[in-house]
Amino acid sequence: MMADEHPGFQSPVLLIDSSIYIFQYYFSLPDNWFSDEGYPTAAVYGFTTFLLKLLEEQQPQRIAACFDESLGSCFRNQIYPDYKSSRAHPDEALAFQLAACREIGEILGIRCFASREYEADDLIGTLCRKLNRSQAPVAILTRDKDLGQLLLRAQDYLWDYSKGERFYAGCIQNKFGVMPAQLVDYLALVGDSIDDIPGVPGLGPKTAQAILQVYPDLDAIFAALDKLHLLPVRGAQALAEKLTLHRDQIEIARQLARIVDKVPLEVKVADLSWRRKHVSMDYAAEFCERMGFPRLVARIERVLQKNSSQAIAL
Repeated sequence: MMADEHPGFQSPVLLIDSSIYIFQYYFSLPDNWFSDEGYPTAAVYGFTTFLLKLLEEQQPQRIAACFDESLGSCFRNQIYPDYKSSRAHPDEALAFQLAACREIGEILGIRCFASREYEADDLIGTLCRKLNRSQAPVAILTRDKDLGQLLLRAQDYLWDYSKGERFYAGCIQNKFGVMPAQLVDYLALVGDSIDDIPGVPGLGPKTAQAILQVYPDLDAIFAALDKLHLLPVRGAQALAEKLTLHRDQIEIARQLARIVDKVPLEVKVADLSWRRKHVSMDYAAEFCERMGFPRLVARIERVLQKNSSQAIAL
């Protein structure tokens, strides 16, 4: 479904899942740019041009960028030490670029958030909860469909900005076979190999979908163990035993997959306004010079001066 086919798509609040885009450029762009310290800055260049394109095209009224700084230190690692264990920790050069990407976001007047305890998903989830009190639609810029669990309102959507694809709640249901509110329990059953979340052995997506089409959540499923053998799915006779045997694991996976929406952020909806009038061009020029791409200064100035009435409609 395209955004212009959906009610309430105008002037969404943009929430950026920054790491998705930073790593996209980190792995795709050649090392043609270097900082004064000698670090490659291709990811910083790519992320900067991404932000400038976004700001120029959308002229957002409200925008925020969330960053991951919790790999290995996230509260989920206390629950399950192997959480995201297959991911390598950033080396010094990558850590430099990650920090620089947050710096350019702040330079461009975008409110930025990061935490050593919570992931970017949790920060986005918390902002979504705060924004749900308003009528404004929320667009989450990401390629991670797990964030679909946050789509509890008809006007909100995930936006793969690079591809121009938008995913509303119905799209998530078509992809996973469950409602957005059931996505956490679905992942608790089938697992998520990307995040090293274990699933129930021998229980695949089709079986999980079939169960969650009858029962709304895991609590209802465990309350009806004596009826699971009646489900029209392969292996229904063994479902109750299988789920009982792995109940502790399922509960852990549920905690890992659930996005926290109550991170203690001292922020109001008004604080997410794009602060273009407060941007220092001297600071922006110094940053670009230091990162090895001084030619971007002219583009930054053009984006900041562009009249909001010329914004491209969503």
